[in-house]
Amino acid sequence: MRPGRRRWLAGAGALGAVTVLGGCASLTASQTRSLLHQPPPDLPPRVEWAQVPFFPQEVNQCGPAALATALGAVGVSIAPEMLGTAVFVPAREGSLQIEMLAAPRRHGQIATRLRPDLISLLREVAAGQAPVVLLNLGLSIQPLWHYAVVVGYDLPAGQILLRSGTVKREVMLMSTFEHTWARSSQWAFVVLPPDRLPAQADEAAVTEARVAFERVAPAPLAARAYRTALQRWPDSLVLGLGLGNALYASGALAEAEAAYAQVAQRHDSAPAWHNLARLRLERRDLPGARTAAEAAVRCAQREPTWRDAAEAVQRDVLRAAGEGGALRP
Repeated sequence: MRPGRRRWLAGAGALGAVTVLGGCASLTASQTRSLLHQPPPDLPPRVEWAQVPFFPQEVNQCGPAALATALGAVGVSIAPEMLGTAVFVPAREGSLQIEMLAAPRRHGQIATRLRPDLISLLREVAAGQAPVVLLNLGLSIQPLWHYAVVVGYDLPAGQILLRSGTVKREVMLMSTFEHTWARSSQWAFVVLPPDRLPAQADEAAVTEARVAFERVAPAPLAARAYRTALQRWPDSLVLGLGLGNALYASGALAEAEAAYAQVAQRHDSAPAWHNLARLRLERRDLPGARTAAEAAVRCAQREPTWRDAAEAVQRDVLRAAGEGGALRP
């Protein structure tokens, strides 16, 4: 693709920030009591993924160790020291959450935030994932932040199993886990390939992760990620627009046009009509470009942030029509 070719595209991320669910759990282990008293019938009583790799952490290196474990669980073999410069912040003597979410993208994987509750976390484990969790092993007023990886649980015993620190199989009481996890607002994520989705993630979290992935991933890989998410949420404007952009960036112009046309007709949205008009103009389909541009201008009346872009593409279409009704090479 030519440098700068995508400058006219309305990006999926430009539709607005996607809010990821947050939350704060009670420090009374109420979720554990409820779960152990009446476990959901669809949740296996015991799960353990012994094949998940283990990397004993060095001092202040729990972030790289946990991330290497999560990547290894999906077949990406990498040593923690290879991740250290990407996620470790020396001034903080640890790894920030934003770096932990970003690093897997550089290895072709997607990190997706999970719902902040214990049952959702265990359902993810039961589905075969190895979630990374952020724990506070200290106190709220004197935190000791620590990343670990959940590799199993035992409901009858009330235990959760972790790859943690220098311990390959740490067995922690589920109530203790809930206390320490609650202090991070139950922050957790899973690392998965683009063609897989978390078992319990919300549409907002999946969408946000894929928009971020598109910014750094090869275009065909980004398209695969969007297609996978659209199978679960076919009515998503952001995912549909993202698929069109990724296909365009990969040079699959006919497929990109079909994706834009589908999302434009489904949502009657200015950015989708705008992108469709631009692509048709590039493909020398002047009548189709005119139709899409007119629709973009019409939709921009209720989506005023897109008015300038819609009017610009309409002017370009009219200018092309003034050159004899056909585009010049």
